[in-house]
Amino acid sequence: MTVEEIAGAEEKQRICAAILRELPQWFGIEEAIERYVRSSAALPMLAVRNGDDAEGFLAWKRHAPHAAELYLMGVRPELHGRGIGTALLEAAEDRLEADGVEYLQVKTLGPSRPSRGYEQTRRFYEVRGFRALEELPGYWDEDSPCLVMVKKLECR
Repeated sequence: MTVEEIAGAEEKQRICAAILRELPQWFGIEEAIERYVRSSAALPMLAVRNGDDAEGFLAWKRHAPHAAELYLMGVRPELHGRGIGTALLEAAEDRLEADGVEYLQVKTLGPSRPSRGYEQTRRFYEVRGFRALEELPGYWDEDSPCLVMVKKLECR
């Protein structure tokens, strides 16, 4: 499995739109998908491809010299559990650590709103070293509490 950096804004947006629309359990609000697609153009992005098609992608934001956010990640649903998300996360962490990032955060739906899909999402991050920091009710909206999870990276 090869993780590659995606350079062009249009290609980032194409990958983001295609995969997010296959994940309605996590990304079921069209306005949110459109915001993610627009913002993905300016973010660093990695992808795993099969030919011309992306199987999964990950994009991040730098918030401070030593802190970044895993802003967006998606893997085609039929490929969940095959190591694509892990490969993307490990490649992103390698790049961020080399660039001096010490803390990586991710925001996801908090456990106070039951969701089987997001239970799997939180478990994915926990297994890979992320820890719940704080649940923020109303961060996105009243029905979607935001859980902030953080991971300490090994800065080089």
